[in-house]
Amino acid sequence: MENKNQFKNQSITRQEDDFAQWYTDVCKKAELMDYSSVKGFIIYRPYGYAIWENIQNYLDKRFKETGHQNVYMPLVIPESLFDKEKEHVEGFAPETLIATIGGQNKLDDRLIIRPTSETLFCEHFAKIIKSYRDLPKLYNQWCSVVRWEKTTRPFLRGSEFLWQEGHTMHEDELEARTEALKMLEIYDDLGRDILAVPFVKGRKTEKERFAGALETYSIEALMPDGKALQSGTTHYFGNGFSEAFGVSYQNRDGKIAHPYQTSFGVSTRLIGSIIMAHGDDNGLVLPPFVAPIQVVIIPVGQNKPGVLTKARDVYESLKKEGVRVFIDESDHTAGWKFAEYEMKGVPLRLELGPRDIENNHATVVKRNDGAKITIPLSSLVDQCKELLNTIHKEMYQKAYKYLLSHIREAHNLDELKEILDTGGYAKVMWCEDRACEDKIKEMFQATARCIPFTQIPFDDVCPICGKKATKVVLFAKAY
Repeated sequence: MENKNQFKNQSITRQEDDFAQWYTDVCKKAELMDYSSVKGFIIYRPYGYAIWENIQNYLDKRFKETGHQNVYMPLVIPESLFDKEKEHVEGFAPETLIATIGGQNKLDDRLIIRPTSETLFCEHFAKIIKSYRDLPKLYNQWCSVVRWEKTTRPFLRGSEFLWQEGHTMHEDELEARTEALKMLEIYDDLGRDILAVPFVKGRKTEKERFAGALETYSIEALMPDGKALQSGTTHYFGNGFSEAFGVSYQNRDGKIAHPYQTSFGVSTRLIGSIIMAHGDDNGLVLPPFVAPIQVVIIPVGQNKPGVLTKARDVYESLKKEGVRVFIDESDHTAGWKFAEYEMKGVPLRLELGPRDIENNHATVVKRNDGAKITIPLSSLVDQCKELLNTIHKEMYQKAYKYLLSHIREAHNLDELKEILDTGGYAKVMWCEDRACEDKIKEMFQATARCIPFTQIPFDDVCPICGKKATKVVLFAKAY
């Protein structure tokens, strides 16, 4: 096995020179997306959308295994319906896109392009839930939502983005709270098993929780520039929404009750997390189980006798084993192809030329570390499948090691400033006073990312106010 330093792709800005420009370069040059004529509304190109489809496939399977059913709700919400939940309205009002004219007529009840669908689901649940026998209701929808953002960046923050939003109703509080935490674990599994992105997870502070929720739980990823990226959330609403929207049923004692509600969602922001968490100066580095192409075959000297025939045989063998494989038979040079699929982050590049065929082997190159491996053709398929598993494990371990090394305790303001300035999570003992949380944002432009589920106190006082500290909280600058 040979490991060589990777060649620098001159068309991509180096990460250390301008991380934000590097990100934009990769999104465009790897053909993940393009800009549309409306700010914040992007075009998902086939390669980028295929990544989302692989995320969808994993989650959809997991959701259905846990009893959830897919539905689809309307794109628009009557303003009168949206206004029924006061805190919810206040949370989303600054981001709403509102339709005021239908055809040639001004609308008496304006239509809000959905920023989220709690109100629509509640309206529907009020019609179909009449008895405890109708519960639980475990629904999910795959759709897009619109939030009119001032500052946009592909995948990370858009005026429109793709996501899934789950909405459930339950007989009792315990069942609903258990649901919210169960879905958070599925998201955590997604990071570990598919994205090769380790998450920290926990409960949001009151300031940071979802508008209208009693509890919000989140998974948070840490990017190479030291900023956190909220990657998914689940919410426990109690029965506040169901009361506001008249969702009631006859319980087991024959009395009228309001069900307990949850919601949960992840979006195409996960594509942004993959790009940043794993990419390098040559472009994307895609985890094998989310990559649209897992193995690309490059026929070297493809015009020479037998090369394309053998390459096609290998292609068919890999495809038969369920590997997402592509063979590039275009008239581009082999060097161009090497750089192209390196930029697109294909996990394995398989080179096959006359000399390889003569020696009955192929050269395989791992994208994550540039290692070159010579593999006999007789065991090529099995070894490629094994290498895909190896690459995933290596990528996850690299990201996990980075995460662990960037969670540090802050015992005072100077340490807090140093950690937040250099990047990563500052682990802080907090008094649970909103004023201290606001002060950290004011002083350091950092927010409370989550209150970890595992609480191991390490100080007695809050470093902001000096009062008794009661919770361990992770603070960071964030996207």
